[in-house]
Amino acid sequence: MARVAMWAVLPGEVALAVCLVAGVRIPGAVLLVAEALVVGVLALEAYVMWPLYTARRRAGETRREAGRSAVRAVVPVAVRRLVVHELRALHSLGLWVVRRRHRIPAGARPFSYTEPQTAIMWVFVFVSVVETVVLALVIPWPLVHAILLVVDVYGIVIVLALQAACVTRPHLVEADGSLRLRYGALFDLRAPAAVIAAARVERRFPGGGLVRVGGDGTLDLAVGSQTTVTVKLTEPVEFVRPLGRRGSARTLRFHADDPRAAVAALTKGAQDTEDRTAPSPLTPERTPPSPLTPERTAPSSTPGPPG
Repeated sequence: MARVAMWAVLPGEVALAVCLVAGVRIPGAVLLVAEALVVGVLALEAYVMWPLYTARRRAGETRREAGRSAVRAVVPVAVRRLVVHELRALHSLGLWVVRRRHRIPAGARPFSYTEPQTAIMWVFVFVSVVETVVLALVIPWPLVHAILLVVDVYGIVIVLALQAACVTRPHLVEADGSLRLRYGALFDLRAPAAVIAAARVERRFPGGGLVRVGGDGTLDLAVGSQTTVTVKLTEPVEFVRPLGRRGSARTLRFHADDPRAAVAALTKGAQDTEDRTAPSPLTPERTPPSPLTPERTAPSSTPGPPG
């Protein structure tokens, strides 16, 4: 019931926001009813989650564990992941401002992938700023103007946060040769060094969205609708899509701004792993020393009797 109410109200809120952005005059009564529906859905969520929370607490879970269990039972996984993504993106914006990166272990080599999308992101930011200024000058209603100002400013912040998340969370080839593919806070895949068979530079332009999995088990993680590196695996690796669905892939295609350096790092990591896992060469057996032969005593020459 709570999930149905949430999915019923959210599209209406999105449609209402689109109308406001387009400049459609919406009566105050409609806005009041829409906000009342949102408040009602939130109250329903709290009403449904509270018994679940108390039941988990009686079962011995901590407050945090009980709260997580209640949220998982009521809030759809796609909504949870989108909220978590926004929080992580905002955290990445702070890391970007102080020029830090997110969790790069010692010995790992980072590889950026933002070059194809950087110009597009800055165009989005510029268009959003222009739109905010124009709507502020055109819309005469103070309430609508305030709502649109909040929505537009938040949209600009989210676009910057998405770019910041991609900058602060690069691909990694770790010290042990394992590969970690990321796209901001939306996607994270790990391939152990033991399953990496080969890597090569290969520019491709796959169709579809950010994450696309073919019928042959090929994963395309495209940036700017292109990939530049192909990695073959000896066995499939599992991953989680941005909205929570799970999948597996045996071939990985992704974009790196410097694909040759990424392939060189992967090749070197695979070679180092093979050297570490190869059996050590047998040392030749040492021939035991032969037993010492007793020394021969030379016959003593005793002087004969005088003649």
